[in-house]
Amino acid sequence: MTNHTLASKFNWSLFAAILVISIIGVITINSANHGRAEPFFRDLYIKQIYWILLGLVAMLIALVIDYRELSRHAYTIYCITVLLLIYVVVDGDTASGAKRWIRIGSFSLQVSEFAKIALILALAKYFESGKIQGQYFFKDLWVPTLLTGVIFMLIAIQPDLGTAMMVFLIFLVFITAIEIDGAFLIKLFGTGVFLIPSLWFFLRDYQKQRVMTLFNPEIDPLGAGYHSIQSKIAIGSGGFLGKGLFMGTQSRLNFLPEKHTDFIFSVFAEETGFIGVIILLSIYLFIILKGLNIAFHARDRFGLFLALGIVSSISFYFLFNLGMSIGLFPITGLPLPLVSYGGSSLVTNFFAFGLLLNIGMRRTVL
Repeated sequence: MTNHTLASKFNWSLFAAILVISIIGVITINSANHGRAEPFFRDLYIKQIYWILLGLVAMLIALVIDYRELSRHAYTIYCITVLLLIYVVVDGDTASGAKRWIRIGSFSLQVSEFAKIALILALAKYFESGKIQGQYFFKDLWVPTLLTGVIFMLIAIQPDLGTAMMVFLIFLVFITAIEIDGAFLIKLFGTGVFLIPSLWFFLRDYQKQRVMTLFNPEIDPLGAGYHSIQSKIAIGSGGFLGKGLFMGTQSRLNFLPEKHTDFIFSVFAEETGFIGVIILLSIYLFIILKGLNIAFHARDRFGLFLALGIVSSISFYFLFNLGMSIGLFPITGLPLPLVSYGGSSLVTNFFAFGLLLNIGMRRTVL
């Protein structure tokens, strides 16, 4: 397939939606930190623009290569990522009690963000060469379970339970997408139900407090419940049309914590109101549906599973950040894709979307 033919199949509407959400993120970050005395926070939106430009470079790289070439190197990429995660656990940078970063000059690299893509590549590679017909049994799934378990544990002990949970959910999407033996599926579900409560004993005290305040934030309104309460106040005060850009009181008066990262949706909702939220959600839904369409019309099994993994990752981050902001889920520190401030997350998402566009350009059915 010639470069001209590939270019003619480029999904400009999906690309435009990605750019629009990224621009919304820059504007909201600027609005969230407008008027703050600290230059670091005031200039975050400029840094976000730099990250977007770097992300576009990463997207271009993902576009110019044939995604099928990644199938040959999927396990190598996975192994390199595991080694980097081990390095993070042993000698990574620590912030806020978590060891999640590798310092490279003046930049901090969060390896767990790239680990999701490495896992998706490895799982797509495994199921690409898996059964064409017939059901999967336990003996067929120990390899993908091991691949997921290693990444899950290395991220969980940082600790970063939010990202670890995303890794597990991505694995479940792959399991759901294949034809699996019914009896084994029941056993797998039963084991999960049994093991989930045991995770309580591995949580740190602040994480347990977050779970407790999920059900009743008012038990600690100035402590663990403060984030959730202020977030819901910000969203509710936006009303139908919002208070306007740079006019959000919860963010401007610094009542809303982590307003440029974890709770950026709350800032957006307060300033743009119900109308703005509906527009934002509609764009995300458009991106997800476009991604699913690309996945289901991929020209091969590797493209199908790769696209499905990317779309599920973006979807879970979006849903959990939204749920966290409105008090449905515990506070886990998961960013809102393409909107929250953060270099590692933004560049990874742009690279992932580049792969998705790549799969779309090479599909045989339009």
